[in-house]
Formats: sequence, C-alpha cells, structure tokens
Amino acid sequence: MVIRKRNEKVLLKSDLKHEKKLSFGSAFFSKVFGKEEVNSIDFLFALVKYGLIAAVAVVAGYLFRKKSAEATIRSAEEEARRILQDAERDAETKKREALVEAREEIHKSRAELEKESRERRAELNQLERRLSQKEETLDKRSESLERKEEALQRKNREVEQQQIEVNEILEKQRLELERLSHLTTEEARELILKTVEDEVKHETAIMIRELETQARETAEKQARDIISLAIQRTAADHVAESTVSVVPLPNDDMKGRIIGREGRNIRALETLTGIDLIIDDTPEAVILSGFDPVRREVARIALERLIVDGRIHPARIEEMVEKARKEVDAVIRDAGEQATLDTDVHGLHPELVKLLGRLRFRTSYGQNVLKHSVEVAHLAGIMAAELGVDARLARRAGLLHDIGKAVDHEVEGTHIEIGIDLLRRYKENNDVIHAMACHHGDYEAESVEAVLVTAADSISAARPGARRETLESYIKRLQKLEEIASSFDGVEKSYAIQAGREVRIMVKPERVNDATAVQLSRDIVKRIESELEYPGQIKVTVIRETRAVEYAK
Repeated sequence: MVIRKRNEKVLLKSDLKHEKKLSFGSAFFSKVFGKEEVNSIDFLFALVKYGLIAAVAVVAGYLFRKKSAEATIRSAEEEARRILQDAERDAETKKREALVEAREEIHKSRAELEKESRERRAELNQLERRLSQKEETLDKRSESLERKEEALQRKNREVEQQQIEVNEILEKQRLELERLSHLTTEEARELILKTVEDEVKHETAIMIRELETQARETAEKQARDIISLAIQRTAADHVAESTVSVVPLPNDDMKGRIIGREGRNIRALETLTGIDLIIDDTPEAVILSGFDPVRREVARIALERLIVDGRIHPARIEEMVEKARKEVDAVIRDAGEQATLDTDVHGLHPELVKLLGRLRFRTSYGQNVLKHSVEVAHLAGIMAAELGVDARLARRAGLLHDIGKAVDHEVEGTHIEIGIDLLRRYKENNDVIHAMACHHGDYEAESVEAVLVTAADSISAARPGARRETLESYIKRLQKLEEIASSFDGVEKSYAIQAGREVRIMVKPERVNDATAVQLSRDIVKRIESELEYPGQIKVTVIRETRAVEYAK
C-alpha cells in the first residue's frame, strides 16, 4: 500500500511537467504567428519546420516522461524494499526483545515458585514437628490417665468395702435403737418429721407476722410522708369560691325596668340566655335560675351591663347578651389555657381546653371544679414523683378527671361515663382515660397513677374548707347514715361521728358472732355506697362486746 501511494505521487508529478511543456509550445507558436505577415512558402516552410520541431519535442517529451517514470518506479521499488527491510529488522528486534522478556519472566516466576515451595516445605516441616510433639504429649497423658484410672478403681473398691462395713454398723445401730426405743424406723422418721414440721410452721408464722407488721408500718409511714408532703407543697384556698347567681340592683325601681312593658324585656332576656329571672320581694336583687352555669354567667354579665347602661329594651338586651357571650367564651378559653399552664399539661385538644374552662363556672358542694381539678393534678403529680412513677401521666389524668362535669347537665349519664366518651372522642391516651375512670371506684385500678388520682381527689375534696354544705343537708346526711346502719338485723345502736366520716355500730352479741360482724360491716358499706352521696370516705366500725360476769360469795 505504501509503495502504491508513492508511485501515484511520482506519476502525478510527471504529468504536471508535461502539461507545462505543452503550454510553453503553444505560447511560442502564438507568439510567432502573432508577428508581421509572411508569404505562403515561408509559411509552409515555417509550418514544416515548426511541425518537425514540435514532433521532436513530443518524442523527446515522451522519452523524458518514460525515463522519468521508470526512474520513479525504480526509486519507489527501492524505497519499498528498504521499508520492508526496515520492517523486517524492527520485527526481528522486537521478537528478540519479546523472547528476552519472556525468558526473564519465566526465570522470575520459576524463582518465585521455588521460594514459595521452600516456604511451604518449611511450614510442613514445622507442622510435622508440632504434630510429633503433640503425639508425644498425648501418649504421656494417656499413660498418666491410665495410671490414675487404675488408682481410682482401687479407691472405689476400697470405698465400696468401707460402705459395706458402714452399712453393717448402721444396721446394727438401727436394730439396737429400735430395741431400746420400741419404735420402728418408719415410726421414728414420721415422729421426727412431724416435730420439725411443727417447729418450722411455728417459726414461719412468727416470721410472716413480723414481716407483715413491719411492711404495714413501713407502708403506712411512707404513705403518710408522701401525702403530707404533697399537701404541704400544694397551695390552695381554704374556702373555694362559688358561682354567684344573684345580681344586685341599685334600687327597687330597676326591677320594673328589667321587666319592661308587658314583660317584654324579661322575656327577651330569658329567651336569649335560656335562664329564668326570679324577681320577687328580695330587696335590690334579682335571682338568676338555670342549670347551665355558662348561660347563667352570660345572663349575669349582660344584666349587670344593662343596669349600668340604663337603656333596657329588647334590641339593647340582644346586643349586650351577644357581647357577654363573646366575653364568657374568651374567659373560658383563657381559664382552660391557664389551667394547662399551671399544671404543666401540654398537647390537649382545643375542645378539651374549652371544656376545662367551662369548669370555672361549675361547683361541687361549693367547691370550684376547675380549681379542684388543678389541685388534684398537683397532688397526683407530686405523689407520683415521690414514688418514681409517671408524674406527667398522673398530672394529666388529675386535671381531666372531672371533665365530664362540664357537660353533665346537657348529656345523660354520670360524669365519669361522659368524661370517658369525651376523652375517647378527642383521641386521649388510654392510660389517662383509665386513671380518670377509676377515681370514684367505678372501675378497678390497674396502674399506680390511677390509684394516685383517686387519692388526690379524696385529699382535695376532704381537706378543711374545701367543700361546704348547708346545716340542713348535713343533718339529713348524718341521720340517713345512722338509719342505714340501724336497719340491719342484730344492730343495737349506731352513732355517726367525725362529721359523718365514721359510723360506729353496736351489735347484740347473742345474735351477731365475730364472723357475722365482718359480713355485717361489708353489707353496711355497700348500702352506704349505693344510697348516700358524700365526699371522701366513711369508716364503718362494728363493735361486738361480750362480757362474762360472775360474783364470788
């Protein structure tokens, strides 16, 4: 391929030279004929002359081209032979180099293999030496074990012989003991076992009694310490505020303006608020009557503002009621948020926060339910922290334990059942729901936090000044308590003491024995729980007295 390309280049150069010569000849004739005129003979002569010259030039050019082409071909062939010789020399050189490299590589690989083989042989020799050493060690151990086994067998034979001798001695002693004690072996074993059993039972009973006494004293002391600490760390008002449903008037003339012409003002106020207005002979006062504390508060605020404003007519009443309702909603929301902040309870549903705020206008035995809930949350949290249980769960359940009282006048059921439904509706934690549901004993407590919420509720309700009731209801409750206790067969007399927190019952000893007295106390407790409403707990004590009297004469 290289030779062919070089030949083509040489031929191309020859063609270019020939073309240059032809162009030179044509230019020469044109230059000659372009001169002055000549005659026909001269013209012919010149034509022949120049024709010959042209023929000679053509022949010379052909010969020159041929010779040039041959020279070019020869040079190309020589160049090709030279290139082939160079290529052969290069190939031979590379071949020799490759052979040298291959030999070196083979020599290197052979050396590495020999080195690895020597290392392997050295390792094998070392392993053989180690194996031989281990075999020698094992042989020595085997011989030692055989010697020890033989010695052990000799000792076993000696021990067996000694055991036979001991058994014979023991048998002789047993027979001698049976002869002296007049008891067989089985009878003696039973006697000893029975004696040991009685001693162990007696000691066990003493130990159990001591442990129970110690555990009871320790538990009572710790419980008293924890409860007293929780009460000391909880700051609460001794007298809780109650919702006021009486609106004072500046004068009795204001009653007529509140009633309005043909009673239109009082009807408008009652219709808009849902609260009954009682305007009687009470001087300078109007009584608001209604079961909904929030509506009662709206009516109170609206009526007080109407009295201050002086313009009392249906349109103004509607305006004031709407403003009072917005103000009460804001107060409810703020009260709920403040309660959550005070108790460090976060993440409550906004509707639960509103329901907590509604408890601000709800009372139970004169005790504000929202303040009671906050107090229970603090008490339960403190006791839970002292016991090392979940204080956050206890505070949350304590704050929400009376949430059902916010709507118990609107929904049927006890406040516990209503509270359970509300907490489930707003996706509250099941542990919180359980602790809330157990605070009145309706459900069995399954967690320490539930027990603490129950205890905190009792402490908050039973502390002095927490709740109040009228003298008439107080006397009726004590009478009812004594009537329930006296209604049982065998009861001689009953006494309600400690403000109705304990009832002591004297029974007839000939009709009520000790076992029946225990059952009687349980029956009375169940009757009290089902028929009476009371804060805290009532202790029932049944006393049975038996006297044996004799006279010495």
